[in-house]
Amino acid sequence: MAEELTPETPEEEQPIKQRKNGLYPGVSDELAENMTQGWADTELRDLEPVAQVGHAAARRAALSARFPGERLVVPAGNLKTRSNDTEYSFRASTEYAYLTGDQTEDGVLVLEPTADGHEATVHLLPRSDRENGEFWLSGQGELWVGRRHSLAEAEQLLGLPARDVRELPEALREATGPVRVVRGHDAGIEAALTDKVTAERDEELRVVLSEARLVKDDFEIGELQRACDSTARGFEDVVRVLDKAQATSERYIEGTFFLRARVEGNDVGYGSICASGPHATTLHWVRNDGPVRSGDLLLLDAGVETTTLYTADVTRTLPVNGRYTDLQRKIYDAVYEAQEAGIAAVRPGAKYRDFHDAAQRVLAARLVEWGLVEGPVERVLELGLQRRWTLHGTGHMLGMDVHDCAAARTEAYVDSTLEPGMCLTVEPGLYFQADDLTVPEEYRGIGVRIEDDILVTEDGNRNLSAALPRRSDEVEAWMAALQG
Repeated sequence: MAEELTPETPEEEQPIKQRKNGLYPGVSDELAENMTQGWADTELRDLEPVAQVGHAAARRAALSARFPGERLVVPAGNLKTRSNDTEYSFRASTEYAYLTGDQTEDGVLVLEPTADGHEATVHLLPRSDRENGEFWLSGQGELWVGRRHSLAEAEQLLGLPARDVRELPEALREATGPVRVVRGHDAGIEAALTDKVTAERDEELRVVLSEARLVKDDFEIGELQRACDSTARGFEDVVRVLDKAQATSERYIEGTFFLRARVEGNDVGYGSICASGPHATTLHWVRNDGPVRSGDLLLLDAGVETTTLYTADVTRTLPVNGRYTDLQRKIYDAVYEAQEAGIAAVRPGAKYRDFHDAAQRVLAARLVEWGLVEGPVERVLELGLQRRWTLHGTGHMLGMDVHDCAAARTEAYVDSTLEPGMCLTVEPGLYFQADDLTVPEEYRGIGVRIEDDILVTEDGNRNLSAALPRRSDEVEAWMAALQG
């Protein structure tokens, strides 16, 4: 990795333009002058708007109606340092991307109140300035990190007026009237609003934006389907290389799925869980550094995030050698039966909690049947005794965040009624820890979860991840066909 041509530490605070005056070692006036000349015009014209531009406008209009007369500030966020002078890959804040369709670091959407609503403006970094040398002397100049869109190009892409974001903090400091900001993404913007905002009012804005995403529009549903389709192909990729994973580790599985995510999407939607053997009993096993052995189960929980930042969230528990043992099949089939009951409970008008309750009832019944907990089932459910082995809730909302709409109020989310357009996961599981002395030894170290992404429709539901088989015999046949 090339080292950036930057000034020595004591002089870092000096303006870039001063470098042309010979104030920085290694940069002569002649070189600085030379670098301002001989560059072609690369402005892009007649650009097509981003696909979600109309949907984003409708979302802004709904937000405007919710907060009349108030200035609303929604930042994309800034780059975060990984180590020294390198940064993590940037991922725009969900709120900003949802309202603009843009994913540019340092961007800020401002909804300025007007007599009949709000005027929306996106504030962005313009093209690197070649006159003052910023494009080649700054670590974030275009010579180092690549071309960014001009403000005029951004206006064509986003259907919004675009302004220089460097001028925004001062404008916000001078502005008057009520204002709210989405916190946690841009410390500089928040500092400019320190005396103008309150935590309670800002949290209300965050909650409203979270609840706005509970019901997906047609664009979002299409993106979620794309995410699920790519994820299914990623799972197929993994099955085809299980022999290589056995020769290496869970990391081979992680890397295989990641390749599909980067080729067909933006990234993985969350850290992939590639849990083989007893690691499958750890809910968020993301170290992925263990062995993959024939005879064990592989719990793969992974999702592709599309280029528009919508993610799938799918889990399959696969026999590494292609065949479940009798005990593995018994546990797997119980989880499958619980998932079937959960999916059947997803429909318009049902309570959000219904699918969880339906799945838990099945699992509790199987635990009683196997003699692992004393019945009857109603007693087990009332006391929550099944939770020693079921551990987690049976699902969550899904969208631009893997745990979407997380800031929504309880009454709008877990205590709500399902509506067409909602998308959620149904993911029951059974987990017998390796050191659990309350179960027979042969159960210990077995973990099974099955997870699918379910869209609530007008007449029931649709499984967006149905391309992947779920029933144990179908999983075995699918694996055999892929491994040919």
